[in-house]
Amino acid sequence: MTATDPAEAASRPAKPIPLDPSIAPPGTRNFRDAGGIPADRWHADQNGETLVPTHCCFCGVQCGMYLRVDAGGKVFGVEPRNHDINRMRLCPKGLNAYQQVNHPDRLTAPLMRRSREDAFKEVSWEEALDFAVSEIRRIQGAHGKDAFGLLGGASLYSEKTYLVGKFARVALGTRHVDYNGRLCMVSAAGANKLSFGIDRAANPFSDILLTDCLLIAGSNVGECFPVMTQYLWGARDRGASLIVVDPRETAVARTADVHVALKPGTDSAFFNAVLHVIVAEGLTDEAYLAAHTTGWQQVKETVRDYPPERAAGICGVPAEQIVQVARMFGGAAKAMAFHARGVEHHSQGVENCLSIINMCVATGNLGRPGAGYGTITGQGNGQGGREHGQKADLLPGGRSITNPEHRRQICEIWGIEESELPSAGTSMMEMVWQMQRREIRGLIGICNNPFVSLPHYAVVKQGYDTLEFHAQFDFFLSETATNAHVVFPVTVWAEDEGVMANTEARVVKHNKAQEPPAGVRTDTWVMCELAKRLGAGDKFDFAGSREVFDELRVASAGTVNDYYGITYERLEETGGIMWPCPSTEHPGTPRLFEGGRTYHPDGKIHMQVVEWHAPMDPYTEEYPLSLTTGRTVAHFLSGNQTRRLGGLVEQTPRPWVEVHPSHGYRTGDPVRVVTRRGSEVFPALVTEAIRPDTVFIPYHWPVPTAANALTIDALDPRSKIPEYKVCAARIEPAEKIDEVPAPPTAPGHEAYPQAQVSRTDPLPPTSSQGRGTAERS
Repeated sequence: MTATDPAEAASRPAKPIPLDPSIAPPGTRNFRDAGGIPADRWHADQNGETLVPTHCCFCGVQCGMYLRVDAGGKVFGVEPRNHDINRMRLCPKGLNAYQQVNHPDRLTAPLMRRSREDAFKEVSWEEALDFAVSEIRRIQGAHGKDAFGLLGGASLYSEKTYLVGKFARVALGTRHVDYNGRLCMVSAAGANKLSFGIDRAANPFSDILLTDCLLIAGSNVGECFPVMTQYLWGARDRGASLIVVDPRETAVARTADVHVALKPGTDSAFFNAVLHVIVAEGLTDEAYLAAHTTGWQQVKETVRDYPPERAAGICGVPAEQIVQVARMFGGAAKAMAFHARGVEHHSQGVENCLSIINMCVATGNLGRPGAGYGTITGQGNGQGGREHGQKADLLPGGRSITNPEHRRQICEIWGIEESELPSAGTSMMEMVWQMQRREIRGLIGICNNPFVSLPHYAVVKQGYDTLEFHAQFDFFLSETATNAHVVFPVTVWAEDEGVMANTEARVVKHNKAQEPPAGVRTDTWVMCELAKRLGAGDKFDFAGSREVFDELRVASAGTVNDYYGITYERLEETGGIMWPCPSTEHPGTPRLFEGGRTYHPDGKIHMQVVEWHAPMDPYTEEYPLSLTTGRTVAHFLSGNQTRRLGGLVEQTPRPWVEVHPSHGYRTGDPVRVVTRRGSEVFPALVTEAIRPDTVFIPYHWPVPTAANALTIDALDPRSKIPEYKVCAARIEPAEKIDEVPAPPTAPGHEAYPQAQVSRTDPLPPTSSQGRGTAERS
C-alpha cells in the first residue's frame, strides 16, 4: 500500500454527505428535506418533562405550540411547534402565554358580596352558586325571564360558546344573550352572509403564497397577527405586489408597493372608486359576473358616482393612487384581499366589507388558488365563537333564531318545546343601554371585560352599576369583575380541552396540560351546576368538553357551519380540519366557492349596492381630528391577561397617543386627547407614520388611560358593531400624563411586582411596536 499524496487527495472531488439517518446526525434529514425549517423533535428536555401539543390562546392565527410540563404536572415553559399554521414561529404573546397558567394573580376561590358597598370575601362554591341562583330566581320572578342576560366571549372554546347559547335559552329562558365578538367580527359576518350565504374566510393561508397581488385593508398584521406575516413575505418572495390601506404607516405598510393612507371612516368611498376605475378600464371579468352573480348591474351603476377625483376629496388621498390600486389589483391574474377591524369597526362596517367583496367578485378573484377574500379574525376563537349559538340572533350551526324550521330542529335536539325557545335578543352595547333603563336587571359575564373593551366608558359603568345582580367568570380579576357581586374562578386554556376555529375556519384541538388549582372549576362545570340548580340539569348532563362537542356536532349537522364530520381524534391526527365537514370521511373545505358556487339557494354571489356616508361623530372647529384605535404587538384586547406578564409589560408598559410632527409636540410631551365623551392625557409619540389629521391610541388599558372611554357608542345599523375606528377629537398640551393603574387583584393579594416595573414609565415606546431592552435604563 502506498501513501496518499496530499496534493492528489486535495484535487479529488469531495464525497457527498450521506443522508442516511444511520450516518447523518439525528434530525438532519428532516431539516434538509423541510427546506430549512428546524428539525422536528429536537427539544432541550428536562428529566421527567412532558411536552403537550396545543395552540396559543390569543389571536385568530392559532399558532401551534408545546407546553412544557414538569414532573410535578405544572406548566413551566413553551416551545414552538412545527404545525402547518405557524411553522415553528411564535410572537411575543405566544412566547409569554404559558406564564399566566400558574400566575400569582390567579383567582382560586369564588368571591362574593351582597352589595357593591361591601368588600369581596372568598366563599365556598356552594355559597356562591346558591346566591347566584337565588338572585336569578328573584329577578326573573319579579320582572320576567328577559330581565336577566348573559354575555359570552370569543376566546372560549367552541364547546363553551355552544353552552353559553344553550344555557341562556334553556336554563335562563332569556332572549338576552350576546358575546364580545360583537365588538370584532360581526360586520364581516353580515357582509359574508349577504354576499355568499356563509360566514367565513374563503381561502386558507396557504393560498396567499400563490397570489400575484395581495391587498390588506385596516389590519396591522405585523403587530396584531405577527406570525401571519410569513405568508405575506412568502407571496412577496415569489413576486406578488402588496397594497396596504391604513391611516397609519404600519410595519407591513412600510414594505408595500402602495400604501393608501386614507382618512378614517372613508373605506367604502375608496373601494367604490377603485371599482369605478376597474369598470372604466375594462378590468372586470364579465364572463364570471354573468355566470355567477346577481346585482352586478346595480353595483356598476352605483360606482359610476365615485370617480377617483370625488373619492380623493373624501378619503384625503391622491386620485392617481386610486387608479394605481385599481390597475394593480384588477390587472393581476390572481389577487386576494384581506381586512380586519380597521374596516369593520364603523357605523358603515358592513358596507365597507361589501365594497371589498364587490371589488374581488367584479375581477373574478374568488374560489381559486391565490384568488379570494377573507377576514382576519381577532380573538382566538373569533370564527368559531360566533358559529354555535352565543350570538343574539343565531342558534347552533349558524341557524337563524327567527327561522321556524331552524327553531324546530334545535328544539328537537335540546328536548324542549318550541314555545320555550326565546326570540332573538339584542347586541352587547344595546344590552348595556337596556341595563341603564332597568330592562335588564341581572347579568352573567363569561370571558369578557366590557369596562375596557366597550366604547363610551361612562355609559358602560352606569349600565353595570344599575344592575341588581352581576356575576363574572374569570381566572384573573378584571376591571369589570371588580364591579360584580360574584366572581367564579375558572380555568385558563391549558387546564381544559376543546376546539377553536382560526381565521381560515380551521378547527384545531387544544389539549389539557395541567390540572387546575384547587378551588378552580371549568366554565362548563359552572354552567352545568347553575343549570341543575335552576331545574334544567337533565339538559346539561355533560362530564366535560368531549360530551359537549358530541352534541355540538349533531346540532351543526346539515348546516352551512357543519362540524359533524370533525372529531377530536381526527383533529389530533390531521392538525386541523376546515368546516364545512359533513362526514367523518370528508376532508374538510379549505377553499370556498370553487366553480363560482356559493351557499345561497340559487348558488349565486349576491352583490350588494354600497353608498358611503360620513362617520357618526361630526367634525367641527372644536373637534377637527380623527381619533382611531388599535392593538399593539405586546398586548391582547382588554389586557386583563397580558398586562400581568412582566416581559410584555416591559416591552409596552403603557398607552400613548401617536401625533404627526405638524402639531408641534415632542415625543414624551403630555398631550390631552379630547372627544365629546371626555378627555385623557397620554405621552406623545411623534411620528410621520400617521396622517396629520389623525391621532391613534392603543386600547388595552383601563380608565384613566382607556382609549375606549373616548370612543363613540354609535352602532352599525345591521351588524350593531360600535364605531371604534373613528370619532371626532382635538389635542391640546397638558401638564401631567395620566397614570396607568395596576391590574386588579383579589382580596389579600398584592399586584405582581414583576409586572409593575415598567407600568409607571411616563414615556411611550420608541416605536409603535414597543421598545427594545437596550433602550431601557
